[in-house]
Amino acid sequence: MRLKLVPTETKINFFSVTALTAGLSAVLAVLSVVAFFMFGLNYGIDFKGGSVIRTATPAPVEVSAYRDVLSGLELGDFTVTEVVDPGAELTDTERNAVMIRIEQQSDDAETQNDIIAEVKSALSSEINGVSFLQTDSVGAKVSGELVVAGIQAVLLAVAAVLFYIWLRFEWQFSLGAVAALVHDVILTIGVFAVMQIEFNLSIIAAILTIVGYSLNDTVVVFDRVRENLRRFKARPLKEVLNLSINETLARTVMTSVTTLLALVALYVLGGDVIRGFTFAMIWGVIVGTYSSIFVASPILLRLGVKRDWDKDNGAAGTQFADVDA
Repeated sequence: MRLKLVPTETKINFFSVTALTAGLSAVLAVLSVVAFFMFGLNYGIDFKGGSVIRTATPAPVEVSAYRDVLSGLELGDFTVTEVVDPGAELTDTERNAVMIRIEQQSDDAETQNDIIAEVKSALSSEINGVSFLQTDSVGAKVSGELVVAGIQAVLLAVAAVLFYIWLRFEWQFSLGAVAALVHDVILTIGVFAVMQIEFNLSIIAAILTIVGYSLNDTVVVFDRVRENLRRFKARPLKEVLNLSINETLARTVMTSVTTLLALVALYVLGGDVIRGFTFAMIWGVIVGTYSSIFVASPILLRLGVKRDWDKDNGAAGTQFADVDA
């Protein structure tokens, strides 16, 4: 017997709650922007510059002991935080791990390396059994370039989506898809601002992946919309959109749930190094599924769309609409 999370045929009126979902999306987007300017993002060394050292000890060591050792080294600003890893506890490999962040002292790589060596020497002499799991350093100049590159990557991805959907369908579809993508990106940044999870290059990669996932869901719905517009030329557009979403709902839910199962397992068992990435992916799958139904489709309904796809419209930008991609 096949597992079905959603019945094969559903008749849900998604547009009966359009006012509620539009208000919810608008409020969450505004709160995300406010949170970004109020709290800012907890940038990792990829964007701030500096060094990160992860340590582990066979026995628990108070964070204050690390701070006492480092305070006498004249390192400037530094933070010491205990790393909690529930996955390690579940797999019986729990370690007493600590993450040390040190601000950028100099653009000179040799100077930064000397500082790291000094820190490791001091910790080794004062804390019994300490081992160093990871050491990363990024210069201030490189971090500034990475910030610009990250922003450009997201903007170019959204622009490419706008162009692709315009060619594949029509400009109304394109605006609906891009609105959904922008909605997903803004809400993701807002969550990171509120929760102060470290924001680094892996999160930029997660955002780009979210853009692709959300686009995939939206294109599946829009493709069914296009097919149904050909079949039901006399039906109101709202009914065609509702029918299309219902027909793709089982596929959408099954894809999202199976993806979430893998991501949750990775979040719990994957360790703290990739936890920020997997959290962003989990959040992105949820909001991406939501936006493909409750953001992209209502915008398409508001803008309207060509009803007779059997007639060529040279101004629509749909010359590649019948190409499978």
